[in-house]
Amino acid sequence: MPKTLVAVLSAALVVVLGGCTPPDGGSGTTAASSGSSAPTLPTIPYAPTTSKTADPSAAVDYRSLLLSASDLTDAEDTFVERSRESQPDGSPGASAFFVNDEDSRAIVDTFMVYPDAATATATLKQAAGTLPSLVTGGQPQPFPVGTDGVVVSGTAPDEDKAITLVFFAEGRSLVRLEFQSAVGDATTSQFVTNVAKMQQIALRVGLSDAK
Repeated sequence: MPKTLVAVLSAALVVVLGGCTPPDGGSGTTAASSGSSAPTLPTIPYAPTTSKTADPSAAVDYRSLLLSASDLTDAEDTFVERSRESQPDGSPGASAFFVNDEDSRAIVDTFMVYPDAATATATLKQAAGTLPSLVTGGQPQPFPVGTDGVVVSGTAPDEDKAITLVFFAEGRSLVRLEFQSAVGDATTSQFVTNVAKMQQIALRVGLSDAK
């Protein structure tokens, strides 16, 4: 990928993290502010092809391939969906924002759909290089879901909340999962893996049917 594109991707990811912050900036004890509107949904960098221009009128609505609140709910937390968006940042894909009933945890589920698997994995590799700047106090580690999966856990820069970020490719899609919680109460690795596997399966089946 050209160096100029790498720079654009890195800059875009910095903007992405800022978009996940609740409007009030957070109190340091909750992941989302009760009664506030949902934050701007985050996106994954989209590397457009030069072979053809997409027709916006023919855009595919991928929202049905996102996870639901019931998928995320377990014995510990009951999640509700705050928002669900198609074509985040004007690019093919979908994104949803969830919070638990105590507003102490939040999950942002985003995926982008590319022309082919090679573009998805190439974009993932570039995006993964920016993770140390998005999460402090943690080092990116291999993640056992999808292709070239990577995970990092720590805290959000300049914010008092725990963050776990996951990236992985599934076919021609690139998934970004963000888990927010109070510092000292990080989301468990088992829960993160379970959620990622569910999203991987949904895309594997859904994108195959969409061909």
